Amino acid sequence: MKNLGDIMKQAQQLQQRFQEAQERVTALEAQGQSGGGMVKVTLNGRGLASAIHIDPSLIDPKDSGMLEDLLRAAINDARAKVDALMQDEMAKVTGGLPLPPGMKF
Repeated sequence: MKNLGDIMKQAQQLQQRFQEAQERVTALEAQGQSGGGMVKVTLNGRGLASAIHIDPSLIDPKDSGMLEDLLRAAINDARAKVDALMQDEMAKVTGGLPLPPGMKF
């Protein structure tokens, strides 16, 4: 059995790796799109939008519902990609071991 000093050292190293991974995740960006690329949304690792592009041909004041649906789909697509990137970063830190339920990165 390892002594307490070794366990504490490993815990500190793991904490440092988590912190470094969180910094990398913040810098990540993922682009989601819908409507064949006519609506594009870029989200950062925190899930905040950093860019939105809407093809001008979609802007019709009489049919805002379609644009709203496409925007929602693009945001959801980008969010799914950000989540996948975050999971990849976590797998690097944890060596592929799953996190306990409820533990968020």
